[in-house]
Formats: sequence, C-alpha cells, structure tokens
Amino acid sequence: MVMELDRRLHAFRPDLADARLSGIVHADRFAVPTPAQIIAPVAPLRPKPSEAAFIDSQLLFGETVDIFERRSGWAWVQSRFDGYVGYLPEAMVAEGERQASHVISVPRTFLYPEAELKAGPVCALSMGCRLTFVDEAETRGSRYYLCSDGTAVFADHCFPLGRPFERDPVKTALRFLETPYLWGGRSGFGLDCSALVQLAMMMAGAAVPRDSDMQELMEGEPVKRRALKRGDLVFWKGHVGIMEDAKTLIHANGATMRVTRENLDHAITRIAPVYGNPTSYLRLQRAG
Repeated sequence: MVMELDRRLHAFRPDLADARLSGIVHADRFAVPTPAQIIAPVAPLRPKPSEAAFIDSQLLFGETVDIFERRSGWAWVQSRFDGYVGYLPEAMVAEGERQASHVISVPRTFLYPEAELKAGPVCALSMGCRLTFVDEAETRGSRYYLCSDGTAVFADHCFPLGRPFERDPVKTALRFLETPYLWGGRSGFGLDCSALVQLAMMMAGAAVPRDSDMQELMEGEPVKRRALKRGDLVFWKGHVGIMEDAKTLIHANGATMRVTRENLDHAITRIAPVYGNPTSYLRLQRAG
C-alpha cells in the first residue's frame, strides 16, 4: 500500500523531491533543502512556476522556508511555519536565515528608511511579518525599532516573538474587519477565510494549518450549533469562520469580498444553495 501524500504539504515531483521523503516517494533525484527567508513584504505562493497559476497562499517578510530548487526565475519552497509547498519568484527569497526578534502585530504598517514618519516609506508590512531589530530611536516622542540597515518600524506596531500577542483570537479577527477578500491571500492587504483564522490563531500563540479542510481536521472539541460561543470555528465545504459570540460569525467571504460580521443563521441560509450547510463546529483549546 502506497501512502498518499498531500502535495500542498509535501514537496515531490517525478523529477525531484524533498530528501526527507526518500523511501516514501519515487523521484529521479532528491534535494536536501536549503534554509532561506522571505525578503519581500508579501510573496505569492503558486502551485506552478507561472504567473498565470492561481495563488494558493502567501508568505510574509521574514518567514523561513526550505528551498528545493531554483530555476528560470522561480524557487520551489516549503514554508517552515505551516508546511505549505509552492513556487514563488526567486527574487523574493534569500538563502540563509536570521533569527527574527519581533513580529508585526497590527494589520498593516510601514517600514521607513529612518526613524521619521515624514520620510517616504520603503514598503508596507502586514501582521505576521518578522523582523530583526538591533536598536531603538525616538523622534518627537515616537519610538521606533531599527533594523541593521537603519530602516525603522513604529515600535507600538511590533511585538516580541516567542509569546502570544493577543490570547483572544476573536479580537485579532475583528481588527481585520473590512479587509479585502483575496483568494490565497494571507496578509493585512487581502486575505481569505482560512488565512483570517490562521493569523488570528497565530497571534494567540497557536500554529494552525493553512487551508480550511486542514483546519477542520485539527484536534479540538466538536460542538453543537446551539452550544456555539466566542472563538468557536464554523466549517463549510471550502469555507471557515470564527464566532464573535453565539450568534455572530466573522469571516472573509467572497459574497462581500471583504472581512465582515454576519449573523450565523443568515450566513447559513445564504451559503446553503451553493455550498450546502456547515459540515462541523469546532472548539479549539486556547494557547497558553
């Protein structure tokens, strides 16, 4: 019997596979992964090395990956955070890794060329981006953290890595209200239903899978609809949301193309003709 592996979470092709899969899958050759970091604010992860391929997910600045191949301007990688495998533009990843000190803790912020809010930003950063700070500075009463190249981020928009920022994932989910819906998106500039849940849980100190079908299989307590409470997850085929309270769902959805609050009864009625009724309700154990 051959084990069937999820290609979203395992790097294997007929010609090349992750060396850790040797003896499990057949491939012409196996590659020992090279550690690397994302150096773009947001890097699209695609199932094929082509701009025409749909975006499966996104990787954020400072996140670490394993590289299996670089070819024709593309890198074949696997995220070390959630295990997702795919292709991204080669210029968005750099070999080697540096231990990040902080994570961006607001949905969106700016990286400045210096500790000065009047300076034109270098780029925008999303919640979840990871940076290494080496110093601090203060300008007109505003405190900034400084990177080794002198670039700066407003200090109140960052939080030290290694401990939960907000133990209530619902509070984090609510901060994304009105954020545009983006298929495969995983940032404060646009995100999908499962990314909203993943980011909210990440800031609470819990690492959860990327896609809703994976999240539905997480360990937790199955609950009845009538027993739903704040923080519980509601799953449909291909969709997930998080409960604000017993009656209100927070979800990134294609119906409004943004993150919204919606009465659960209304959502169930609206979604049913296209995707059916909810498939499960799940209560996760809080981190910490």
